[in-house]
Amino acid sequence: MKTDTHPNYRPVVFKDMSSDFAFLTKSTIDTSETIEWEDGETYPLAKVEISSRSHPFYTGKQILVDTTGRVERFRKRYGQTAKAATPVESETDAEN
Repeated sequence: MKTDTHPNYRPVVFKDMSSDFAFLTKSTIDTSETIEWEDGETYPLAKVEISSRSHPFYTGKQILVDTTGRVERFRKRYGQTAKAATPVESETDAEN
């Protein structure tokens, strides 16, 4: 079997930065930071923005995003040029 063809599969701590939740699992992700885990061992640390602890689907809480006025801003920026498309008469329709 060839050597150095597979990535390094090792224990890694993933930390959700928005909820300060961390969990230990195995991964091949490359990281430059480390963290001391609850068992006293030092593991590579991968920081993530969203995990099951902070995702609205799993928490049941919706995070309100500023969506007010998006359509109005779009129309103001690009104007009202997008009108209902009228069908173009084809040559075969014109002959009949």
